[in-house]
Amino acid sequence: MALIPQSDEQYLTEKGFQFEIKQSDKEVLLVLKNWSLPDSYTPTLVDLLIRIVPGYPLAPLDMFWTFPAVKLAGGGWPLNADVHQQLDGRSWQRWSRHYEWRPGVDNIRTFITGIKNEISLGR
Repeated sequence: MALIPQSDEQYLTEKGFQFEIKQSDKEVLLVLKNWSLPDSYTPTLVDLLIRIVPGYPLAPLDMFWTFPAVKLAGGGWPLNADVHQQLDGRSWQRWSRHYEWRPGVDNIRTFITGIKNEISLGR
């Protein structure tokens, strides 16, 4: 049985993402490897984690996590990203970002687009 919808896995593959999908308790962890961040952050290369909850894609995706921890180039924490959580044996930095989820419309593609837009703000 697939851990994420085939259309999501196809999108990730077509876009050239290096990714790993793991089952973890009741949720699925999608790790996007070697995610590039703008120069307004340090480091500029991280792993990015998306927690896929039961009921997805009708149930909303919420927040994202990075490893290692990311700071703004000036030394401070990004907005609402100063909490760390243990997930899959690593201490991940949680980026508390909440998106309006449109069941039947939104998916991994739209969620990643939201993450890219948020990160581009450099805050």
